[in-house]
Amino acid sequence: MKLYRDQGIVLRTHKLGEADRIITLLTRTHGKVRAVAKGVRRTKSRFGARLEPFSHVDAQFYRGRTLDIVTQVESVHAYGGELSIDYDRYTAGAVIVETADKLVWDEGSPDVQQYFLLHGALHSLANNEHRPELIATAYLLRAFAFAGFELSTRDCASCGEPGPHAAFSIPAGGTVCQTCRPPGASLPDMESVKLLRSMLAGEWEGADEQPERIRHEATALASAHAQWHLEHKIKSLALLG
Repeated sequence: MKLYRDQGIVLRTHKLGEADRIITLLTRTHGKVRAVAKGVRRTKSRFGARLEPFSHVDAQFYRGRTLDIVTQVESVHAYGGELSIDYDRYTAGAVIVETADKLVWDEGSPDVQQYFLLHGALHSLANNEHRPELIATAYLLRAFAFAGFELSTRDCASCGEPGPHAAFSIPAGGTVCQTCRPPGASLPDMESVKLLRSMLAGEWEGADEQPERIRHEATALASAHAQWHLEHKIKSLALLG
């Protein structure tokens, strides 16, 4: 069918011609979609404001030869409004949508887990449910776990020896035992690794009350893990506190 409808979250936009934009969305049932929104840069556009990054929309598309075309848009939740009033929440959101854009690369293939994870992370940010950097950390850990790159936070990432282990290696995949410990492995605070384990499991009790140095180290480890597995740099990670 030429026409289809789906809910999605706008990941990014860029200009096309004098008045159009190409909108990249992660949708619920059609996966990643790139579509042209015609005339949205004009001041009298009917739905230009609804197609900004972070927006959760219900949209209708027309299948084109190279790019689909947005024909109708209804706003479900404009998360960008809530995020833009707070720098920390905005930068955490930027990390989340940029990562989703780069992690889900196969256009047109459904990825329901990634869609719901993205939606949940933005909803949590918009409602200020937890510290923004921890929401982004939890998102990175779980998004990459769903993609097949789960960070080991207890057992040895190389041989599977039961942990916990003190050494940590990003290239190896997380915690490593003394036998498997490669040159350059770090020794993070065990509380930081414990926090990573809680974030990966979605266990939030006490997470927001952790000391700043523990939260910062956990975020840095999750960021390094994410960046290691992507070919392209996640630029917004540099802004994550």
